[in-house]
Amino acid sequence: PPPPPPPPAPGPLRLNPPPRVRYSSLGMANLLSQRELPPDYAAGASSERGERDASRPLLADFLPPPDEATPDRILDRFLEWVAETGLEPYPAQEEALLELMAGRHVILNTPTGSGKSLVALALHFKALAEGRRSVYTSPIKALASEKFFALCDDLGPERVGMLTGDASINPQAPVVCCTAEVLSNMALRHGEALDAPYVVMDEFHYYSDEERGVAWQVPLLTLPRTRFLLMSATLGDVSAIAEHLRAATSFEAAPEVAVVRGTERPVPLDFEYRETPLHETVEELVAGGRSPVYIVNFTQRECAERAQALTSMQLTDRDRKQAIAEAVGGFRFDSPYGKELRRFLSFGIGVHHAGLLPKYRLLVEQLSQQGLLRVICGTDTLGVGVNIPIRTVLFTRLSKYDGKKVSILSVRDFQQIAGRAGRKGFDEEGSVVCQAPEWVIDNKRAEEKAAGDAKRKKKLVRKGPRPGEVPWSEQTFRRLIERPPETLVSRFKITHGMVLELLQRDTEADDPGRRNFASLRDLVARSHEDDATKARQLSEAAVLIHSLYRAGIVGMVRDRRTDYLWVTVDPDLQLEFSLHQTLSLFLVQALALLDREQPDWTLDVLTLAESILEDPTVVLRRQADKEKDRVLAELKEQDVPYEVRVERLKEVRHPQPRADFIHGVFEGFREMHPWVGHQDIRPKSVGREMFERYASFADYVREYGLQRSEGVLLRYLSQLYKTLAQTVPESFRTPELHDALAYFRTLVERVDSSLLEEWESLLHPGLAPEQAVEAPRERPAAALLADPAAFAARVRTELHQVLRALAAGDWEEAAAAVRHDSDSPWLPERFEAAMAPFLAEHGELAFGPEARRHRHTTLRATGPGRWEATQAFLDAEGETLWHLAGEIELHPEDSLDRPLVLPLRIGT
Repeated sequence: PPPPPPPPAPGPLRLNPPPRVRYSSLGMANLLSQRELPPDYAAGASSERGERDASRPLLADFLPPPDEATPDRILDRFLEWVAETGLEPYPAQEEALLELMAGRHVILNTPTGSGKSLVALALHFKALAEGRRSVYTSPIKALASEKFFALCDDLGPERVGMLTGDASINPQAPVVCCTAEVLSNMALRHGEALDAPYVVMDEFHYYSDEERGVAWQVPLLTLPRTRFLLMSATLGDVSAIAEHLRAATSFEAAPEVAVVRGTERPVPLDFEYRETPLHETVEELVAGGRSPVYIVNFTQRECAERAQALTSMQLTDRDRKQAIAEAVGGFRFDSPYGKELRRFLSFGIGVHHAGLLPKYRLLVEQLSQQGLLRVICGTDTLGVGVNIPIRTVLFTRLSKYDGKKVSILSVRDFQQIAGRAGRKGFDEEGSVVCQAPEWVIDNKRAEEKAAGDAKRKKKLVRKGPRPGEVPWSEQTFRRLIERPPETLVSRFKITHGMVLELLQRDTEADDPGRRNFASLRDLVARSHEDDATKARQLSEAAVLIHSLYRAGIVGMVRDRRTDYLWVTVDPDLQLEFSLHQTLSLFLVQALALLDREQPDWTLDVLTLAESILEDPTVVLRRQADKEKDRVLAELKEQDVPYEVRVERLKEVRHPQPRADFIHGVFEGFREMHPWVGHQDIRPKSVGREMFERYASFADYVREYGLQRSEGVLLRYLSQLYKTLAQTVPESFRTPELHDALAYFRTLVERVDSSLLEEWESLLHPGLAPEQAVEAPRERPAAALLADPAAFAARVRTELHQVLRALAAGDWEEAAAAVRHDSDSPWLPERFEAAMAPFLAEHGELAFGPEARRHRHTTLRATGPGRWEATQAFLDAEGETLWHLAGEIELHPEDSLDRPLVLPLRIGT
């Protein structure tokens, strides 16, 4: 058919559009997670700067009046601020600033520490001066949150927001920080109608990342009216990307793409190859005034073990220990790993990796910025620009496991990490030190000991690399230093999630011609691939569309007059329905095969959702170890021979409920959907096990010894919650499934709210940290009250948390889980006294699946904004004569940051 006519010029669309009339449980949860500013902060932050460092002027105070916001005036005002801060731009910065103010795209490739952030700040300043919106993107949430707080400091917290996919802070702000995936999803959904006239993409070398690179390319393809600033220290040859970006720009007077390069590094680096044991290297570096030292490891386990080994060394003095204690103050180390981390910090040793809770990583970064830590043991996430001021980068090895095999670091990875050494304004020189392989160091030591002793030298047995280890040498080190970074490679690919976003965009367009898969065709045509690859991707997209059609997610109607295919998306799906997990479509189709009449239906839904998620390997390994211990005890009790026990233990795996059913259904799914290829399903039971027992996060961590991997568990549970909320269709939402959603939502939210608390402390600088946590968060109850099922699930979740605490005899936890009347609060001792008669009569309070049945919880409206809530107690005889009675008073404008249920009595 002929190409459809061009669509009408779109109007502006907010990054976070206001909620529509109809709410799903996810819509409610997302709305609740959005912390808006109180009205009294709308006028500006200059009067609320409080404890902010007065020596650094607020950039927002330099904004020109709207009628004077010309490029020249904006640049002049920005440079005035730069001069007042005492900075002097480098030539590359000046060139980039001029190109940005001229309205050009800029690709900025300068060394780490050369001020790329200042150039990005100028673009945000330009957008504010023009009354337009700007977006900052990064590859990881840690960097997005760091830039978020830095921008709050320079622009005022009321002008800056953050979107991470889990929650949002001040989402309607004119400057928004987010991850690349968040911007990519919004760009797919709204195209050039997205209100994002200026975009900064930091660490742009992720464009070449095999798994995530597509998220860095999509905005370049779908936002033709946006001006981009692409930044990295290790870009390599970007001529092809610059040409693609130039061709994709559609606004008038299409700008050129300015590639700005600089080689001047403010803090030069020296490089050293060491053949001394690691503890000696660290001692010499610290003693020689070359700390802070960042010790680069490539696994989280190595980080923890390295930190533990360093506690035996004298790295810090008494005064510094006292300063650390004062800086830590009343920080809550309230997770199972908190105690160990606190001990490391007391020795002047930090730990920083993705296995830590976000609040712990943030604390390590803050202490590092204050110069209190001598050594930080971390992973290669250091190379992603997280602001940990260090003087020396110490590589423990030059090879790592990339998920498929062990190989030598790429030039880009090495230079990204090495470039973090040296702090502008603090160091005259930074150091990059590389350790020789351990076996080389051991051989050298043995040879030194045998020197002069011919007999001993003759018996010397030299070591070699361990099986699977890839050796490196000083020549390897020098090659990584001297070679240029590899050329970036396009990683564009089509997924179900992308197809669905684009189909929804076309379905809602006013132009019928858009429904002939116009957005999908445009995206593939604009991609940075060759023609043959584009043709293949269109064929793959057709296969994915037919998969969606067979699953009933989309419908198709052919217009006989124009021969267009009209695509419709199932109107019964929740507004936030998505298919961003690779096998999300399998989950949708498999749900229909479960028997809703079975008592374990909700648990089986959890298992299906978990089966499409990436494995949290460390958690599954601990589950398997526990299962092996149980099986071994049984075999020993049965006097099974040792050889048989060994063979039986080899077969033990982590729990995989409904594995036969899931694998059988998946094989049929694979036959119907050839795009699945070699992908496999992964049954597991982490979230299911936690929900079945209603376990707390801390209890589960302690049970499986996951203290060093708390962040892994938290991230997995967050992904499970989002998968349940976004991918399970609304038609499958039972009250029990609403309970599961409320359970995971509450669990994830309560484990770590560090970013929100720090942002609130910026808004309320006069409050103590403990008080800032209680500051109003503007979480109105309107959306919750608009969804009766979600409201009932929230109440049941709170009552079950109280029930769990009472069953465990944890009176403090019970008191923390309820609302309090100021005249008669339910303190721990009151709960203990109220439960004494019940325990004396029945011995214990049951807390299992039967005790949490819906029939044991009642919620009855007693008036406008008032409810009566009752949780029955299940005793050892299976009776429910006792109960907890409470009341709820909640109005649409009320806050949801505290428990809803106010206990009234415990009795019969």
